[in-house]
Order: sequence, then structure tokens, then C-alpha cells
Amino acid sequence: MTLTTDREAELDDGVAERRGRALEPRRSWASSEPFVRRATRENSDPAVRSIAWAAVSRRYGLVAVLLDMLVALLVGASVMAPAHGLLTATRLACGGAALFIALVVVSGGYRRSAAGDGPGEFQALLRATAAMVLILMTMGYVLRVPVPRSYVLIGVPATLVICWVARHMERRHLHKLRMQGEGTMRTVVVGDEVSAAGVVRNIAAVPHHGYRIDGVCVPSVGTATTVAGVPVLGAVADVVQVAVDRGADVVLVTGTCLSGDALRRLSWALSRAGAQLVVVPDIVEVGAPRLTVRPTAGLSLLEVQVASPRPRLVIKQVLDVTLAGLALLVLAPMLGLAALLVAVTSPGGAIYRQVRVGQDGTQFVMYKLRTMYRDADERRAALLASGTHDGVLFKMADDPRVTPVGRVLRRFSIDELPQLVNIIKGDMALVGPRPPLLEEVEAYHDSVHRRLHVRPGLTGLWQVSGRSDLDWEESVRLDLRYVDNWSVSMDLLILWKTGRAVLGGAGAY
Repeated sequence: MTLTTDREAELDDGVAERRGRALEPRRSWASSEPFVRRATRENSDPAVRSIAWAAVSRRYGLVAVLLDMLVALLVGASVMAPAHGLLTATRLACGGAALFIALVVVSGGYRRSAAGDGPGEFQALLRATAAMVLILMTMGYVLRVPVPRSYVLIGVPATLVICWVARHMERRHLHKLRMQGEGTMRTVVVGDEVSAAGVVRNIAAVPHHGYRIDGVCVPSVGTATTVAGVPVLGAVADVVQVAVDRGADVVLVTGTCLSGDALRRLSWALSRAGAQLVVVPDIVEVGAPRLTVRPTAGLSLLEVQVASPRPRLVIKQVLDVTLAGLALLVLAPMLGLAALLVAVTSPGGAIYRQVRVGQDGTQFVMYKLRTMYRDADERRAALLASGTHDGVLFKMADDPRVTPVGRVLRRFSIDELPQLVNIIKGDMALVGPRPPLLEEVEAYHDSVHRRLHVRPGLTGLWQVSGRSDLDWEESVRLDLRYVDNWSVSMDLLILWKTGRAVLGGAGAY
């Protein structure tokens, strides 16, 4: 909407005069305070002011609380009922559920900003569960409170797993709503055309995160009317007016067109307009856990963690060996049957051994169930001309070297299960980059060698993001993102998603 009266023109503080010019440091958005307040009131109509995202986020948080409470109550009562009776078990479960909900609140699991954030919710529930186990153990062994061991050893872990499942289902529903345009935040991007275009494309590719780009504001309005497919709404000097007129929920600043005092004054003005200010740091592929803001001398220093803490490395190693050993025991019958089918349906042994490159360039022998005919390596050279080359990778969707049994094993990644032995030996991890061949490493560019900084994995971001359907650049980008940002909770989340990727079978060839 446009305000055109004389009084409103006075209160505008020269917005129209500054249109098309870069922001002048001497000017202040704060001087337009009366105009902002009046315009905000006139835009209070729900059709103009975007309040749907807040309502959807509140509903999401409320449902999450109810689901977590119900799960904790039912699981606790079920686990303790055989030993304590239904009535006593229900009373104890109510106390346990209340404690669990309180710990999730403290861990930030119900924050509106975390609605639909899978890793954030996953980590919050994990932290709350760990804290609950410690509290119950302290009550039982230090304070001598009769805490049922069945609840600590079975009930709490079961509550965590079921809450993960319930939250996953709720999150998928929220993402579906956002994909349909509901519950999204109206967003205005501010920055130079190159930086703004990159942000617009990245956000538009993931609408389930809840940002809906309405337009951009650039330093100077020229001949271009769109940036990356969205309209140019004005100059940087007009951003507050644009936010008010559009009923924006978020103003996202990128590039170097605003900094220092100008950015500070913009935050003041946007606070009166009811919009959030979000700044995109010029740091790529860095996860939030690695970032720490350190207030120093009136400055906000953004520290990036460059090395993984040793305790986290130890936990990952213990988790990898433990889970790999358990998985090997549970899957041994299926693995034996698959090996037998491989051996009787085509000449050659059941296990295929291949030299791969591991952490820091060390070489190791990787084990797989053989899925190709015995002369596959000799026939590879002849197929290089007809196959698809993607970066340093050789791909062929209908590879004639793959046996009929091998196609089934590959579709469900059963051929990869012998690598559990590699994990126990310490050559590999459960989660990590794809273990490369020697010739692939020789063709790496400098930055790609970063993939070798951690142990290669049985699964990884590449596995849950498309497998062989990914191109080389996307595979490298995902591997580098994992290497730079890995954590134990990220590993658990990837393992959770791997099951869905394997059962779907997409990209497996």
C-alpha cells in the first residue's frame, strides 16, 4: 500500500528522495519512527501482515509438547507396571513425563524458531534424555531414591526413540504445509545483486524451511526489475518502508552493502515495524554448533571452531565400534544367506576385496559382497568410453558387469554390510564420506583432499541425499559439509535417515 497525504509525506523522512541511491550513513531509519508506527497499524490486517507463520509455529510447539508428554507417560507406565502395579506406575510415569518435558524446554526443544528444524529438535531431545538419565542415576545412587532401573534402562531410551518418530511425522506435516505456502515467513532480501541472487536461489530451493521471498532491495535501483526471479522492491534506503508495506516478517541482509552503525540503526527501525533482522554471514557450509559469538570490546566476534574436540572423537569411535558389532551380530544370518546366493549364482568368491583410501590418505582393504562378475575389473577399461563420467567418478546405471543377484543386493545396500568389519578394525566409520579409489584421489583438486580428513563411512550425507543420482560436485559439497560440521548427533540423524534411503532404493546402482 502507498501513503500519499502531506502529513504522511513529512513523516516519511525523505524515503522517496532517497529511492535509487545507496544508504547514506548520516541518515537514520530511526527518524521515521511516527511513520513506521502508523503504517504498521494500518497493515495489521491478517491479509497484509503475515501472522500465519507464528500461528503455525505455536501450534507445532503445542502439539510437540502434547506428543512428548503422552509418549513419556505411556512408555513409563508400560515399563514400570509389571513390577509396581498400574496405579503406582502411572504416578511415577507422570513425574517422569513432567521432568522430561521440563528438560526438553531447557534444551530449547520447543522454541518457535526451532519449529521444523530436524537436527535442532533431534539434539534437544537427545540432550534432554541424557540429562534425565543423569538425574535419575543421581537420585538412585547418591540420594538413595528408589528409582526403577527398568525405567532408566528401557523406559527413557524408548521414550527418546518414539519421540523422535513422533516429531519426525509432525515435522513432515509442517514441511508439507510450507511447501503449499502455508505457515511461511514473508522475507525481503537486502544486498547487492550477486549476493542477493545467491541467497534467493538457496532459500527458494528449500521452501520447507519456511522462508518465502517476496522481493529484494538493492543498493541502487537501476534497469534490473528482478533478481533471481523475484522483484526488486526498492533501494537499500527503502528497506523499512518496503518491510512495512509488504508486512514482512524477516529482513535478510547479505553482502557488504550494510554494516556497522547502519546495520544497527536498521535493527532499531525494523523492531518498530515488527520484522526480524537476519544477517547472512559470509561463511559458507559452516554449521551452527561450530559458531560462537564472543562479545569483546563492544564487538561481536564470530569464532569458528576449526578442530573437533577429542572427547567427541572418542565418543564417535566407541559408538561406531559398538553399533557395528551389534549390527554384525543381528544381521549375520542375512549376510550369510546373501553370501551363499552370490557364491552359487556366479563363479568367484562371495567377498570382494578392494583397496580404498582412508583417513589422511592411508590405504586399507575394503570388504563388500561381490555384485559383479569375476572379470569385472578387466571389462571396466572397455566400458569407460560408453559409461558416464562425472568428475572423477565412473557411473553406469545399467552396468552389464552386475549380476542379477548383485542388482538386488545393491538396491538395498546389502553388499555394503561386510564393511561393518572395516568399522570394527578402525578403517572406516559408520558415517563419513564415501571411501574413494586410488585413481580418484590422484585426480582430486586441492580442496577435495579435505574429504580425507575423517574416516570414510558406511553411510553419509551422500547416502541420504540421492546416492549415485548425485553429480560429482554435489557429492563433494556434501562430503565437505560433513567433514567440517560433523557431530555425534548428526551421525545419529544420518543413520536414522539411511534406513529410509535404503528402503527407497533411489540412486542405487
